[in-house]
Amino acid sequence: MKQVYLDTFGCQMNVADTDRMELLLFHSGYARTTDREEADLIVVNTCSIREKAEHKIYSLFGELRPLKERNPDLLFGLTGCMAQQEGERLVRRMPFIDFVMGPDNIETLPQALAEIGHRSGPLVWTGFDANKQYSIPDLGGPLPKHPGASAFVNIIKGCDKFCSFCVVPNTRGREKSREPGEILNEARQLVDRGAKEIILLGQNVNAYGKREALCPIPFHELLYRVAETPGLRRLRFTTSHPRDFTPELVRAYRDLDILMNHLHLPVQSGNDRILEAMRRGHSAEEYLDLIDSLREQVPEIALSTDIIVGFPGETDREFEDTLRLMERVRFDSGFLFQYSPRPGTPAADLPDDVPETVKKDRLQRTLAVQNRVMEEKGMAYLGREVEVLIEGRGSKREADWKGRNPAYWTVQFKAGGMELQPGDFTAVQVEAVSGHSLIGRAVAPALAS
Repeated sequence: MKQVYLDTFGCQMNVADTDRMELLLFHSGYARTTDREEADLIVVNTCSIREKAEHKIYSLFGELRPLKERNPDLLFGLTGCMAQQEGERLVRRMPFIDFVMGPDNIETLPQALAEIGHRSGPLVWTGFDANKQYSIPDLGGPLPKHPGASAFVNIIKGCDKFCSFCVVPNTRGREKSREPGEILNEARQLVDRGAKEIILLGQNVNAYGKREALCPIPFHELLYRVAETPGLRRLRFTTSHPRDFTPELVRAYRDLDILMNHLHLPVQSGNDRILEAMRRGHSAEEYLDLIDSLREQVPEIALSTDIIVGFPGETDREFEDTLRLMERVRFDSGFLFQYSPRPGTPAADLPDDVPETVKKDRLQRTLAVQNRVMEEKGMAYLGREVEVLIEGRGSKREADWKGRNPAYWTVQFKAGGMELQPGDFTAVQVEAVSGHSLIGRAVAPALAS
């Protein structure tokens, strides 16, 4: 078989898209390699949500170019959101690339590779899928790899919220929901092949069922149906928008033991004027009311978020509102960024008037708050036993294995002489904390799988 090297930047949607490309390529005669030097094809799946991510991708292709010079038959492909956003400009900047393909075109990857052999120049496919229904066909046959202990299932693509800072509607299009039966079938197949946890994915996952489905059902009903999958032990979803978080979805956390007590719910800012400028469609108070409602139903729920500091026009007082919201909610973890204008977004037309030094200072202050709260929450685990779904070998020197607890904390641990493997559940006693990782040792045999 030919060899393909795949690299991924960005969110879980991109990870799932890379997995799909690996499957498509496997059925087209490619096996995945971790060695760039062995590859006949290199595909980089890109992100454009932050300017820094784009810089990393340009730097990576600078490193890869000598491989093409040594082997002219080597094919280079760039996929994902940056591909969709930049299109032909990427080819002009990097003429050694063979194809550029947006997220809506990954199902046509085998056809693109076949067409490249008959062209004299690069191929750029960045049109959106004109089909109103969103489907991911089951290819059947063998798989290139085990699905793993935890597996992603895309349920909705695109976004209709049009936040003023966000490129997603431009790079992934409007919302389209997959049919419930197709989702349930994929979940059953993944569990039958060994997955213990399913993570339902979408840019705005709790908008599921609102557009383009032939048999629409609300998101909370889909959760109840997926939860009935025989053999499934854990269920999660990401990412949510506060505007689509219904009371029925809150109650699902109470009713479904299989739905893990973790929620990623981006707030972006704690100030109402900034939230309005961001076109978020909710106030800080409405966000906090939702958090209170969740904690009333599930007191131990773990929360994570996204926050942007230095948005155009943000004053010191408005930034302080964000710090106050962070102190009030006490997030278990957060993805914190300083604002950078993204091409084609409404916010890019606003004066980027917060000085870079001020942005950096505000980012450091949010990081300080988040790190302190995270350390306090981590210390509360010391001496406790947590249930861990093992995902793979440990990445720390003192750990044999790593996995996640129900609250989505990473757990690195020693096996203590026990025979364990990915997909097992085991009890781990927490002995130390490092960032958002708990460190400990297995204290009970693998729980029933």
